Amino acid sequence: MMQRFEYPTDRETANAARARALESLLIEKGVITSETVDKIMSIFATEMGPFNGAKLVARAWVDPAFKMLLAENTMAAVEKMNFVTKGAGAEGEHMRAAINTPEVHNLIICTLCSCYPWPVLGLPPYWYKDPSFRARAAREPRKVLSEFGLDIDPGKEIKTWDSSAQIRWFVVPERPAGTDGFTEEQLAALVTPESMMGVSIVKAPAP
Repeated sequence: MMQRFEYPTDRETANAARARALESLLIEKGVITSETVDKIMSIFATEMGPFNGAKLVARAWVDPAFKMLLAENTMAAVEKMNFVTKGAGAEGEHMRAAINTPEVHNLIICTLCSCYPWPVLGLPPYWYKDPSFRARAAREPRKVLSEFGLDIDPGKEIKTWDSSAQIRWFVVPERPAGTDGFTEEQLAALVTPESMMGVSIVKAPAP
């Protein structure tokens, strides 16, 4: 994605330095403390992230009733899970799940900015916020997916869902073949953030 959207090669280093400088300034001004930063980092490492989304997907794969609830009333399904954060905060109060099927592949974008379901996916990657991705994915999703290495069968419909401050979408990918007998934990370990955004599929582990 870096080459495709022509990001500077030093973007990670530059952004990290900028973040450290901003953090130091805010601490110096008394706006925040170092403990505040540590707490936020801990939340994203242990309570709010793609590991929650992976658990939702795995449960949907093994429990048809839960999968139906996730599709029809996503927040009710989230409440059934033992997530510390559940749907707390503006980033997760109104989440919706788009279910992939053999006939339909779903793709999540945000044409306005970078609205994203933090409680189940964590922080959005760079490319999700890139104006080029946001515009092109809405206009030519099949071509954009092919650039991610995901070639969708021409006979399969691609639905694009536009996240916003009102509704933040995520994808429930199809369960891969060859995973019969897997536990929920084993299935969750296969699910990637990219598959829950619709830019990849979940693959069974190599035998």
